[in-house]
Amino acid sequence: MWSKLLSPRVFGRASGVCWRSLFTMQLKTNEFRSLFSDGLSGLAELFEKNQFELRIAGGAVRDLLSGKRPEDVDFATTATPEEMKDMFQSAGIRMINNKGETHGTITARLHNENFEVTTLRVDVQTDGRHAEVEFTTDWEKDAERRDLTINSMFLGLDGTLYDYFKGYEDLQNRKVRFVGSAEQRIQEDYLRILRYFRFYGRVALEPGDHEPETLEAIRKHGRGLASISGERIWVEVKKMMVGNHAAHLLELIYKLDLAQYIGLPPDGNVEEMKRVFQNARDLSPKPMTVLAALFRSPEEVEKMDIRLKVSREEKTLALFLVKHRKQLRKSDDGPESLKPFTDFIIDSRELDTQAKLCELLKYQGEEKLLAELCRWSVPRFPVSGHDLRRVGITSGKEIGATLQKLRDIWKKSRYAMDKDELLGHVKP
Repeated sequence: MWSKLLSPRVFGRASGVCWRSLFTMQLKTNEFRSLFSDGLSGLAELFEKNQFELRIAGGAVRDLLSGKRPEDVDFATTATPEEMKDMFQSAGIRMINNKGETHGTITARLHNENFEVTTLRVDVQTDGRHAEVEFTTDWEKDAERRDLTINSMFLGLDGTLYDYFKGYEDLQNRKVRFVGSAEQRIQEDYLRILRYFRFYGRVALEPGDHEPETLEAIRKHGRGLASISGERIWVEVKKMMVGNHAAHLLELIYKLDLAQYIGLPPDGNVEEMKRVFQNARDLSPKPMTVLAALFRSPEEVEKMDIRLKVSREEKTLALFLVKHRKQLRKSDDGPESLKPFTDFIIDSRELDTQAKLCELLKYQGEEKLLAELCRWSVPRFPVSGHDLRRVGITSGKEIGATLQKLRDIWKKSRYAMDKDELLGHVKP
């Protein structure tokens, strides 16, 4: 599967403090070959014709080295945005969504595919949220500005890997490390704290295999997360919650005193969250299902929403779980155990109640009931107000009371009674 070539090229930095060695190898996998559509082949030919280098960058390289076909592929190049625009215009290639041009990104459309290509960059100035960049043709400098070693590699379109910071070695060893100084990388963008947690959950085998200096840097600069927008934080937290070590990482967030800066309750119920994570981990819970275990009251959910600006669906799920997690449970281990949940659905006026109850059963670790509820189809109540008018009930108030009485009788029959049987209980 692999053909490896170690390149002993060594680059000395001007400061004389730190040396980098470039590791290269040849990637020959089906996942890599599958990327070469007509669009990518055309893009590669265009850059080669104009004597600009073009490589796959970042997460797509990490995925390919892990044996996965990446969902998104980003490219890096030595061409400036102006040079790319001139090149694409001369070739009659359409460019779209060029809002990222000031940061060096041009999106070209070839053969009905979009290709996002970014000029190599170095950070001139950072404030923990945004970076002022200038363009470069130095691949190593661009790699040096990235967050984690496993995200700092490049892959040539001939299959050559370019790895300046032992990213391949870290990926093979399932290690998550910052490029260079963790403290410096974090101060450049405080969101990298949560990106570290997110990728730790994806890559690391064990929950507690962190470098002490990394955790100390996170603890020292965690308050910087207060300056990051809630939307950006929530994106990272959600991705972290579907990783392998979500409970450990959430507990670590509390141990490192980060919760207060990212919208989580300062006194979150960590033990309940760990219990729920164990209950639900094999049941594909939504991120909010596990996170809801931290909240002790609806007020804490409201405060979280103010900070993180979660979706309406996510907020209502959290409120639902906090409200019903204790009072709505299976009645016993017999055939009636699903009935409290099906009755709740029948009585509810909301369309997504069944989906919320499925998340509640995941929260409670009720795998068997979850499977049954997912298969259950909501039956239609067979009696209407029109049916009652036909038998002589005309008062609106009386119609409402009678319908509720018949609904209760219908539920006790496990939704088996038909219209005539139910109307037999009506006394005009």
